[in-house]
Amino acid sequence: MQQILFYILALLAIAFSIATITSRNAMYSVLSLVATFFALAGFYLMLNAEFVAFVHIIVYAGAIMVLFLFVVMMLNLNQSPVNIPRPLLARLAAVVAGGIFGLTLVAALSQTILPTSAESTALAEVGSVRTLGKMLFNEFLLPFELTSVLFIATMVGVVVLTKKEE
Repeated sequence: MQQILFYILALLAIAFSIATITSRNAMYSVLSLVATFFALAGFYLMLNAEFVAFVHIIVYAGAIMVLFLFVVMMLNLNQSPVNIPRPLLARLAAVVAGGIFGLTLVAALSQTILPTSAESTALAEVGSVRTLGKMLFNEFLLPFELTSVLFIATMVGVVVLTKKEE
């Protein structure tokens, strides 16, 4: 069952990724990218990384893609599609670069060692919220707190810089 779900998610992720790249309508491209993000979140759920999956949906599919949609709607890119002819050399370079990337990906995946069932049960706790919380607040407490102070200082700086002089 898990393998069937993996293949369904992989098919959806590939199909929506291709639709993102090949769509001539900017709105359809953005919506295809959102669907791709949901398929990737499904992969995270299959890896027992629930926290990463939900943060992925909230941050990418929620916040960043809403910004993309606003930009697309504000620019009104759907009125005149630009059809720029690409020179043959540019197309050839794109095919060669894609081929080299594909070969690199195949070479990297051929060297991958898959975990056994005993290792996979030990790895199941890696992506859980409990493990992440323990790690974040025990081992990485100082960097976590320094990051929060940095964010607060940034927000205060933005407020000071945008405040109008009276």
